[in-house]
Amino acid sequence: MAAIDTVAAAPEAAGRPPEVADLTAHCRGVAERARRAALDLQGTPTAAKAACLRAAAARIRADVPAILAANALDVAAAPGYGLTPAAIDRLLLDPARIEGIAAGVEAVAALPDPVGEVIEESVRPSGLVVRKVRVPLGVIFFIYESRPNVTADAAAVALASGNAIILRSGKEAAHSSRRIVESIRGALADCGLPVDAVQLVDVAAREAVGAFLACDDLIDLAIPRGGEALIRRVCAEARMPVLKHFSGNCHVYVDRAADLAMAEAITVNAKCQRMGVCNAAESLLVHRDVAERFLPAVTAALAARGVEVVGDAATRRLVPAAGAATEADWTTEYLGPKISVAVVDSLDAAIDHINRHGSRHTDAIVTADAAAADRFTARVDTAVAMVNASTRFNDGGELGMGAEIGISTDKLHARGPCGPRELTTYKYIVVGSGQVRS
Repeated sequence: MAAIDTVAAAPEAAGRPPEVADLTAHCRGVAERARRAALDLQGTPTAAKAACLRAAAARIRADVPAILAANALDVAAAPGYGLTPAAIDRLLLDPARIEGIAAGVEAVAALPDPVGEVIEESVRPSGLVVRKVRVPLGVIFFIYESRPNVTADAAAVALASGNAIILRSGKEAAHSSRRIVESIRGALADCGLPVDAVQLVDVAAREAVGAFLACDDLIDLAIPRGGEALIRRVCAEARMPVLKHFSGNCHVYVDRAADLAMAEAITVNAKCQRMGVCNAAESLLVHRDVAERFLPAVTAALAARGVEVVGDAATRRLVPAAGAATEADWTTEYLGPKISVAVVDSLDAAIDHINRHGSRHTDAIVTADAAAADRFTARVDTAVAMVNASTRFNDGGELGMGAEIGISTDKLHARGPCGPRELTTYKYIVVGSGQVRS
């Protein structure tokens, strides 16, 4: 059994992770166990992986009291870490949210197994059969913010795709993440799969991240999911490829041909349904032809929900209560009750605004004009383009992936929500019957 099992109880009692004498050696040991586990997972049948994920969901449901108790410790400490109300909401668990975590793991179990899929196959003139086959990446190092549900989502997506994962949770969710990992590791043990396929970093030292990022001979991919400073640090220090989940400065553009009632409902949902998440709308763009009819109503609806509106001069003429937007506002991910608003002269002006100021995460158009929708989706530089739908639907579960390990704003090798398929690569398998090259 891995060292993380032996320390799981101690930090729970002490309220903090243990100190280690040799941080580099400790982190390398975790990575070595993950590498062995990844190799042991190779060839695991689809049914066995799915059964383990269902067992993990059952364990999470059975462990609700213990998970809630661990979460209560994190929530109690949250103000001391300076967490905002929106961040504390992301941290908070209740029975319904834990049921959602378990259901998400089960949803991943029900997905088609990407491993072993034959992407292409051909027969060469020599008689060689050439197959391009999907395979796991290997070992994932995942550094993420204080959201306990992400712990289960990431572990499930990694296991479903045959990868081992090393989880580095934010300190604000340390107790919750540790307890959820205990449940998942218990399911792995019960199902006879390598327990070290899921490990939680059990040292608090910030230097541990750097130690893992130096293990490019053992770790195949790093995924940072958190603030921009964290992501830039990981990109600077990582010796292995990095899949980046940058900020979510998401836009809603209301076109001249929009149904304005629909546009208001989408805007309010995109901004207010849950403000502290990366797919919440932070910017609203409105075509000049409908601004006078639309902006007073939608900003009143937003204000009724406590949202501060800042806008350009055209917006402020129509909405006197709006504040003046600064240049920084157009690029800011607020993660809270604030939105920037601009009036644009055309569809192309909206696209240009998004491509200059957006974060390539999620951007939506509301329009009844199919040609406008097609131009928007073709030209806006974003991972997910929504047509007549809230930005909040850019989510692995909502888009049929069960869960996700993040939403990539990169273009290589994965973009948008990353489920099991996005944590695979491929190899060529060439089958002959004795051919030799002349």
